[in-house]
Amino acid sequence: MLTLRPARERGHADYGWLDTNYTFSFAGYRDPAYMGFRTLRVMNYDRVAPGRGFDEHDHRDMEIITVVLSGALQHRDSLGHGEVIRPGDVQVMTAGTGITHSEFNPSATDPVHLYQLWIMPDRKGHRPGYAQKHFPAEGRANRWQCVASPDGVEGSLTIHQNARVLLADSAKGRSLDYDLLPDRHAWLQVLEGEIAVGGLAMSTGDGVAISEESKLSIATKTDAKLLLIDMG
Repeated sequence: MLTLRPARERGHADYGWLDTNYTFSFAGYRDPAYMGFRTLRVMNYDRVAPGRGFDEHDHRDMEIITVVLSGALQHRDSLGHGEVIRPGDVQVMTAGTGITHSEFNPSATDPVHLYQLWIMPDRKGHRPGYAQKHFPAEGRANRWQCVASPDGVEGSLTIHQNARVLLADSAKGRSLDYDLLPDRHAWLQVLEGEIAVGGLAMSTGDGVAISEESKLSIATKTDAKLLLIDMG
């Protein structure tokens, strides 16, 4: 079963310095039909203006994954980390018992475009943690590249949940498959481009919830960047 979440139907807010789309209920946007999917609670697409960002704020008991599409994002947290996240980088932050952080666009001229995912952990009370890694583009060229998992498979970053986060850059005219084990579910998000999957046409910003399927077969209509979360 595939349930499409068109980009145009997502929640939206424009604060001037932040233009954001909410796949699921978040902040001032609430839709009882979209409170999350399985353990995936938040998927936000943020566009942050030059020189602006999120002031210090707290998080608890959430696995937060950030993928920058263009530009750069400066991160600072109460654990002492101060990193810049760029395209090709993936950041994982375990909020656990509590962490404070800020996120800022360090550029004076260029906006930063990013996706941020919140995945509910396997339990409350994990020790807060931070990890960041650059994943080379050749590792996801016309194939799936695992960037976060519970067991660090294929050099991925570790999260406290039985979920895998994968990226792919698929060229126009190519096909890309993904096998789902029994009792597994997935969320597929089109970061950029146009694809077809299971009879559905999808384009930039569209997402689809996937259940009771054993195999995904994706046809790439244009060059496309894809994000897949495989979860229980």
